[in-house]
Amino acid sequence: MSTPEVTENPVLTPPEEPPQEPTGSSIAFTITLVVLVGLALFGRKLFAGLFTDDGVRTWATMFVGVTVQALPFLVLGVLLSAALTAFVPASFFAKALPKHPALAVPVASASGVILPGCECASVPVSAALMARGVTPAAAIAFLLSAPAINPVVLASTAVAFPGQPKVVVARALTSIAVSMVLGWLWLLTGKGSSWLRMPKSRHAEGTAKLEVFRSSMLHDFLHAGGFLVIGAAAAATLNVVVPREWLDHVASNLLLSVVVLGLLAVLLAICSEADAFVAASLTQFSLTARLAFMVVGPIVDVKLIALQAGTFGPKFAVRFAPATFVVAIAASLLVGWWLL
Repeated sequence: MSTPEVTENPVLTPPEEPPQEPTGSSIAFTITLVVLVGLALFGRKLFAGLFTDDGVRTWATMFVGVTVQALPFLVLGVLLSAALTAFVPASFFAKALPKHPALAVPVASASGVILPGCECASVPVSAALMARGVTPAAAIAFLLSAPAINPVVLASTAVAFPGQPKVVVARALTSIAVSMVLGWLWLLTGKGSSWLRMPKSRHAEGTAKLEVFRSSMLHDFLHAGGFLVIGAAAAATLNVVVPREWLDHVASNLLLSVVVLGLLAVLLAICSEADAFVAASLTQFSLTARLAFMVVGPIVDVKLIALQAGTFGPKFAVRFAPATFVVAIAASLLVGWWLL
């Protein structure tokens, strides 16, 4: 008798699910709001020994003013950035840029003027550009320029500094210059192929565009909104807690004030659509120092360093962040001396 042939059932592999939205940003944002509500309710008792009543009122006025002024620009920037990520294919940029890498860098830098996007969104967009064949130098130039000179950022800067169009011009010129210099430096140093990890998309292949838009909007708003609240609170605290003579001493030294506000921008990590309002509130400092704050923040801060390390690899981040900071400080000093 012949035994019947046994056929094995094929192993069915479940379809790959799209990556889930991380909950860390949502938790951080919720904790921040709870802490601030607690301060609003019990701040007078908790800090009665540290603040005068006038100090508390000054802190609350500045915090609310910075947040309320910046929030509409933040929401508009997040909506436009999510739409760009969801509905504009990366192949569009690859076709629009010149083939020669050295020429593609300034074109990519200039494209940031017409393509809105905050710094949180510029990292995945730049990653998508590299994945579609755009030269990394041009993608890096776009990464630096898009969150710094897009229409929403320039409009918010004009509102934050009324009657001072030279501040808007200085911010645009400095940010474009920094993005071009970093892009060309990438080409001159051998393109960094040994320490750049080619990125993967944050969304699974075939994800519906509306879902990409929704998740991108939620992700960027939770990140940027939380940091805006922290930045507004830090700016208000700086003006109330730090003795006036300390601020005056730092502000009186141009180089020291530029470096200090640059480092403050790295630590506060405020969204580029809102940072002009925080800079405008730091009235003790010169326009050049506040320009450095607005130039450094959108291109190198603690959240961007983490995003770049996760997207392009830690070897990229530990080299790129210090170089970007130094170039941004030098460019701010030069343009500030020239225009401001």
